[in-house]
Amino acid sequence: MDGLLSKLRSLDAYPKVNEDFYSRTLSGGAITLASSFIMLLLFVSELRLYLHAVTETTLRVDTSRGEKLRINFDITFPALQCSIISVDVMDISGQEHLDVKHDVFKQRIDAHGNVIATKQDAVGGMKVEKPLQHHGGRLEHNETYCGSCYGAQESPEQCCNSCEDVREAYRKKGWGVSNPDSIDQCKSEGFLQTIKDEEGEGCNIYGILEINKVAGNFHFAPGKSFQQSNVHVHDLLPFQKDSFNLSHKINKLSFGEPFPGVINPLDGAQWIQHSSYGMAQYFVKVVPTVYSHLNEQIILSNQFSVTEHYRSGDSGRVQALPGVFFFYDLSPIKVTFTERHVSFLHFLTNVCAIVGGVFTVSGIIDSFVYHGQRAITKKRELGKFT
Repeated sequence: MDGLLSKLRSLDAYPKVNEDFYSRTLSGGAITLASSFIMLLLFVSELRLYLHAVTETTLRVDTSRGEKLRINFDITFPALQCSIISVDVMDISGQEHLDVKHDVFKQRIDAHGNVIATKQDAVGGMKVEKPLQHHGGRLEHNETYCGSCYGAQESPEQCCNSCEDVREAYRKKGWGVSNPDSIDQCKSEGFLQTIKDEEGEGCNIYGILEINKVAGNFHFAPGKSFQQSNVHVHDLLPFQKDSFNLSHKINKLSFGEPFPGVINPLDGAQWIQHSSYGMAQYFVKVVPTVYSHLNEQIILSNQFSVTEHYRSGDSGRVQALPGVFFFYDLSPIKVTFTERHVSFLHFLTNVCAIVGGVFTVSGIIDSFVYHGQRAITKKRELGKFT
C-alpha cells in the first residue's frame, strides 16, 4: 500500500515549496494585483456573453417560391398636394397596380409640417343643373342619374357618376383629361378649385404594399397613370401646372417585418428639389432575411442596400416623368440569423483559459522584472567594491 502511495506521490506535477524559501517582492505584489483585476474583468466579460444570446449568421441560396414582398413606407412631400399624388406598382412579370389606394393613407400638412384636418366632400363646386347623361342627353326631373363617361365607357350601360369615375374610365382607355371643367362631374365637385385651395400644402403618405416577390418598381408621382403605346405615362393636364416640387423626406422605408439589429439605410433620407423639374431614383437591392429567436419564433423579412440618382431640369433636354421612383431587385442569397446560448462547457473552458493564461503571462512578467532587478543590484554592488 505504501509503495502504491509513493508511486502516486511521484506523479505530482505541482511540487510544493517550503514557505521559508519564498521571496516576496513589491513588484510581485503590484503584478499580482494587476493580473487579478485583468482576470476579473475578463471573467465578467465572458459571463455576460454566457448569459446573453449570441447571433450566428449563415448564407444560403434562396429557394423560396410564390412568396409576397411587403413594403412599408412613410414619405413626406412638403410641397405637393395629396389630391394629385398617386402610387403605382409594376413588376417584370407585367403585373401592374395603378393608383393604389388599399392600405395607403394620405395626410394633408401645412408649410410647418402640421396635419390639416380633412375637409368634408360636401363642399363641392359649381352646381350643374342638368348634368350630361350616359345616353348623351341631359338629366330630366323624372330620370335616374347615370353620368356620362364622355366616350370612355366600356359598355353602353356604364355610368360615371363622379369625377373620379370619369378619370378612371379615361385612364383605362389611355386618354388624358385636358380640361376638367368641361366634365360636369368634375365641375360640380370643384376638382380644380380643390387643387387651388390646397396650393402651398404638403402631403404625408404612408401605408403598406403587398406585391409579388419579383423585381419591379413602385413610385410616387402626380396624376393618374395609364398605358399609351406600351409606355407608362401620367396625366398631368388636369392640374394645369407647369412644374411639380418633388422635394421629399423618407421617414421610413422597409421590406418586411422588423427584426433585432435591422438597419434601413433610407430612414430619414431627404432630397430638396431646387429646379422646376425633378426626378428622384432609388435603386434598391433586397436581401431575403430570416431571423430565428431563442423562443423558436421565426421572422421572415428582408434587408436592403441602395444607391441614389437625382435628375433636375438642368440635367438634360428631355424631361422624364416627375416623381420619386424605387427600383428594387432581389438577391439570390438568403441571410439567416440564429440566436443561441453558449454552452456551459464552452464557458468553463474560456474561464480556465483566462485564469491560466493571465496567471502564466503575469508569472513571466514577474520573473523578468525580478531577475532584472537582481542583475541591476549586483552590478551596483560590484561597482562599489571596485
